[in-house]
Amino acid sequence: MEERRRVNEQIRIPQIMVIGENGESLGLMSPEEARRIAYDNGLDLVEVAPNARPPVCKIMDYGRFRYEQRKRTKKQHQTETKILKLRPKTDPHDLETKLRHARRFLEDGDRVRFVVRMRGRERAVTERWVAQLNNLIDQLKDVAHVTGPPTLEGGGVTATIEPKKAAGSGDKREDGAAPSAPAPTPPAATPPAPRPET
Repeated sequence: MEERRRVNEQIRIPQIMVIGENGESLGLMSPEEARRIAYDNGLDLVEVAPNARPPVCKIMDYGRFRYEQRKRTKKQHQTETKILKLRPKTDPHDLETKLRHARRFLEDGDRVRFVVRMRGRERAVTERWVAQLNNLIDQLKDVAHVTGPPTLEGGGVTATIEPKKAAGSGDKREDGAAPSAPAPTPPAATPPAPRPET
Protein backbone atom coordinates (compact mmCIF):
# COMPACT_ATOMS: atom_id res chain seq x y z
CA MET A 1 0.00 0.00 0.00
CA GLU A 2 1.34 3.39 -1.01
CA GLU A 3 2.15 5.70 1.90
CA ARG A 4 0.29 9.00 1.95
CA ARG A 5 2.36 12.15 2.57
CA ARG A 6 1.59 15.81 2.93
CA VAL A 7 2.91 17.82 0.02
CA ASN A 8 3.40 21.53 -0.72
CA GLU A 9 0.38 23.58 0.51
CA GLN A 10 -0.81 20.66 2.67
CA ILE A 11 2.15 21.36 5.01
CA ARG A 12 0.94 24.05 7.43
CA ILE A 13 3.15 23.66 10.51
CA PRO A 14 4.80 26.95 11.57
CA GLN A 15 8.35 25.59 11.39
CA ILE A 16 9.92 22.60 9.67
CA MET A 17 13.36 21.09 9.25
CA VAL A 18 14.20 21.14 5.55
CA ILE A 19 16.41 18.70 3.62
CA GLY A 20 17.62 19.71 0.17
CA GLU A 21 17.28 17.66 -3.01
CA ASN A 22 20.76 16.16 -2.56
CA GLY A 23 20.28 15.30 1.12
CA GLU A 24 21.92 18.43 2.57
CA SER A 25 20.33 20.11 5.60
CA LEU A 26 18.88 23.56 4.84
CA GLY A 27 17.91 24.15 8.47
CA LEU A 28 14.72 25.37 10.16
CA MET A 29 12.33 27.57 8.19
CA SER A 30 8.67 28.16 7.51
CA PRO A 31 6.84 25.97 4.97
CA GLU A 32 6.30 29.09 2.81
CA GLU A 33 10.04 29.72 2.58
CA ALA A 34 10.79 26.06 1.87
CA ARG A 35 8.10 25.92 -0.83
CA ARG A 36 9.60 28.97 -2.51
CA ILE A 37 13.00 27.22 -2.70
CA ALA A 38 11.34 24.06 -4.06
CA TYR A 39 9.25 25.91 -6.66
CA ASP A 40 12.25 27.95 -7.82
CA ASN A 41 13.91 24.62 -8.71
CA GLY A 42 10.80 23.09 -10.28
CA LEU A 43 10.42 20.68 -7.34
CA ASP A 44 8.02 19.91 -4.46
CA LEU A 45 8.14 20.13 -0.69
CA VAL A 46 7.33 16.71 0.79
CA GLU A 47 6.89 15.77 4.46
CA VAL A 48 9.12 12.73 5.11
CA ALA A 49 9.13 12.51 8.94
CA PRO A 50 5.82 13.88 10.28
CA ASN A 51 6.38 12.57 13.83
CA ALA A 52 9.74 14.31 14.29
CA ARG A 53 9.81 17.57 16.27
CA PRO A 54 9.95 19.72 14.23
CA PRO A 55 8.66 17.64 11.28
CA VAL A 56 11.20 16.96 8.55
CA CYS A 57 10.40 17.88 4.93
CA LYS A 58 12.45 17.27 1.82
CA ILE A 59 12.67 19.13 -1.47
CA MET A 60 12.22 16.58 -4.27
CA ASP A 61 10.44 15.61 -7.47
CA TYR A 62 7.31 14.13 -5.88
CA GLY A 63 6.02 12.58 -9.11
CA ARG A 64 9.24 10.65 -9.59
CA PHE A 65 9.30 9.71 -5.90
CA ARG A 66 5.81 8.15 -6.15
CA TYR A 67 6.77 6.28 -9.32
CA GLU A 68 9.82 4.74 -7.60
CA GLN A 69 7.70 3.89 -4.55
CA ARG A 70 5.12 2.05 -6.69
CA LYS A 71 7.91 0.19 -8.51
CA ARG A 72 9.38 -1.01 -5.20
CA THR A 73 5.95 -2.12 -4.00
CA LYS A 74 5.43 -4.12 -7.19
CA LYS A 75 8.79 -5.86 -6.76
CA GLN A 76 7.77 -6.89 -3.24
CA HIS A 77 4.69 -8.73 -4.57
CA GLN A 78 4.16 -11.92 -2.57
CA THR A 79 3.62 -14.93 -4.81
CA GLU A 80 0.26 -16.61 -4.22
CA THR A 81 -1.23 -19.85 -5.45
CA LYS A 82 -4.46 -19.17 -7.30
CA ILE A 83 -6.76 -22.19 -7.46
CA LEU A 84 -8.99 -22.64 -10.51
CA LYS A 85 -11.62 -25.35 -10.08
CA LEU A 86 -12.94 -27.23 -13.09
CA ARG A 87 -15.52 -29.93 -13.70
CA PRO A 88 -14.87 -32.68 -16.27
CA LYS A 89 -17.76 -31.39 -18.39
CA THR A 90 -16.94 -27.66 -18.13
CA ASP A 91 -18.22 -26.08 -21.34
CA PRO A 92 -15.76 -24.47 -23.80
CA HIS A 93 -16.88 -20.90 -22.96
CA ASP A 94 -16.16 -21.43 -19.25
CA LEU A 95 -12.80 -23.02 -20.12
CA GLU A 96 -11.86 -19.91 -22.10
CA THR A 97 -12.76 -17.77 -19.07
CA LYS A 98 -10.63 -19.96 -16.80
CA LEU A 99 -7.74 -19.66 -19.25
CA ARG A 100 -7.98 -15.86 -19.25
CA HIS A 101 -7.97 -15.83 -15.45
CA ALA A 102 -4.97 -18.17 -15.34
CA ARG A 103 -3.05 -16.01 -17.82
CA ARG A 104 -3.74 -12.87 -15.79
CA PHE A 105 -2.62 -14.54 -12.54
CA LEU A 106 0.59 -15.77 -14.19
CA GLU A 107 1.35 -12.34 -15.65
CA ASP A 108 0.91 -10.90 -12.13
CA GLY A 109 3.59 -13.32 -10.88
CA ASP A 110 1.33 -15.85 -9.15
CA ARG A 111 1.30 -19.62 -9.59
CA VAL A 112 -1.87 -21.37 -10.73
CA ARG A 113 -3.26 -24.69 -9.56
CA PHE A 114 -5.94 -26.38 -11.65
CA VAL A 115 -8.26 -28.76 -9.81
CA VAL A 116 -10.64 -31.06 -11.69
CA ARG A 117 -13.21 -32.61 -9.36
CA MET A 118 -14.65 -35.94 -10.49
CA ARG A 119 -17.82 -37.74 -9.44
CA GLY A 120 -19.03 -41.31 -9.87
CA ARG A 121 -18.42 -42.67 -13.36
CA GLU A 122 -16.17 -39.74 -14.24
CA ARG A 123 -13.45 -41.45 -12.19
CA ALA A 124 -13.43 -44.38 -14.61
CA VAL A 125 -11.96 -42.21 -17.38
CA THR A 126 -9.37 -40.26 -15.42
CA GLU A 127 -7.00 -40.21 -18.39
CA ARG A 128 -9.53 -38.06 -20.29
CA TRP A 129 -9.40 -35.31 -17.62
CA VAL A 130 -5.61 -35.55 -17.44
CA ALA A 131 -5.54 -34.94 -21.20
CA GLN A 132 -7.93 -31.99 -20.75
CA LEU A 133 -5.59 -30.44 -18.17
CA ASN A 134 -2.57 -31.01 -20.38
CA ASN A 135 -4.38 -29.25 -23.21
CA LEU A 136 -5.13 -26.24 -20.96
CA ILE A 137 -1.53 -26.06 -19.77
CA ASP A 138 -0.28 -26.29 -23.36
CA GLN A 139 -2.24 -23.12 -24.19
CA LEU A 140 -0.34 -21.26 -21.45
CA LYS A 141 3.16 -22.48 -22.28
CA ASP A 142 4.18 -19.03 -23.55
CA VAL A 143 3.84 -17.59 -20.02
CA ALA A 144 4.17 -20.62 -17.74
CA HIS A 145 6.04 -23.81 -17.03
CA VAL A 146 4.76 -26.91 -15.24
CA THR A 147 5.92 -27.48 -11.67
CA GLY A 148 3.31 -30.11 -10.79
CA PRO A 149 2.12 -32.23 -13.74
CA PRO A 150 -1.46 -33.60 -13.66
CA THR A 151 -1.80 -36.13 -10.85
CA LEU A 152 -4.63 -37.87 -9.00
CA GLU A 153 -5.24 -36.22 -5.66
CA GLY A 154 -8.20 -36.39 -3.28
CA GLY A 155 -10.81 -37.56 -5.75
CA GLY A 156 -9.66 -35.27 -8.51
CA VAL A 157 -6.85 -34.37 -10.87
CA THR A 158 -4.59 -31.42 -10.05
CA ALA A 159 -1.80 -29.63 -11.89
CA THR A 160 0.35 -26.64 -10.90
CA ILE A 161 2.06 -24.14 -13.18
CA GLU A 162 4.26 -21.14 -12.44
CA PRO A 163 5.17 -18.02 -14.41
CA LYS A 164 8.22 -18.19 -16.64
CA LYS A 165 11.14 -15.99 -15.70
CA ALA A 166 11.31 -12.61 -17.37
CA ALA A 167 12.94 -12.47 -20.78
CA GLY A 168 16.68 -12.10 -20.51
CA SER A 169 16.92 -14.11 -17.29
CA GLY A 170 17.69 -17.32 -19.15
CA ASP A 171 17.14 -19.25 -22.35
CA LYS A 172 13.54 -19.63 -23.41
CA ARG A 173 12.47 -22.79 -25.20
CA GLU A 174 9.41 -22.68 -27.42
CA ASP A 175 8.05 -25.88 -25.91
CA GLY A 176 8.10 -24.35 -22.44
CA ALA A 177 10.66 -26.80 -21.11
CA ALA A 178 13.63 -25.69 -19.10
CA PRO A 179 16.81 -25.28 -21.12
CA SER A 180 19.02 -28.34 -21.02
CA ALA A 181 22.26 -28.18 -19.12
CA PRO A 182 25.40 -27.80 -21.22
CA ALA A 183 27.19 -31.03 -21.98
CA PRO A 184 29.98 -31.67 -19.48
CA THR A 185 33.51 -31.04 -20.72
CA PRO A 186 35.27 -34.38 -21.18
CA PRO A 187 38.25 -34.84 -18.89
CA ALA A 188 41.70 -34.39 -20.39
CA ALA A 189 43.14 -37.60 -21.79
CA THR A 190 45.55 -39.31 -19.41
CA PRO A 191 48.53 -41.35 -20.62
CA PRO A 192 48.13 -45.13 -20.32
CA ALA A 193 49.53 -46.68 -17.19
CA PRO A 194 52.93 -48.38 -17.66
CA ARG A 195 52.76 -52.11 -18.18
CA PRO A 196 54.20 -54.14 -15.30
CA GLU A 197 57.55 -55.81 -15.99
CA THR A 198 57.47 -59.55 -16.27
